[in-house]
Amino acid sequence: MLGQFTAVYFKEGKWYVGYVEEIPGANSQGRTLAETKKNLKEALEMVLEANRVIAHKAHHAKAIEEPISIAV
Repeated sequence: MLGQFTAVYFKEGKWYVGYVEEIPGANSQGRTLAETKKNLKEALEMVLEANRVIAHKAHHAKAIEEPISIAV
């Protein structure tokens, strides 16, 4: 599955900081913009996987799971 999100980057002192606008908790930092972009992709993957695990534990066996898409 390929998802598209909005990454926001800015420089704070000697560090670059990045976050994903649509996903609370998906944020990172790095000494270079390239490092921050790499770190942010990893952080986004980890947040989405953690959310999946939490959701699977929360719903019961009769729940229906399916992909959903929207145009934004």
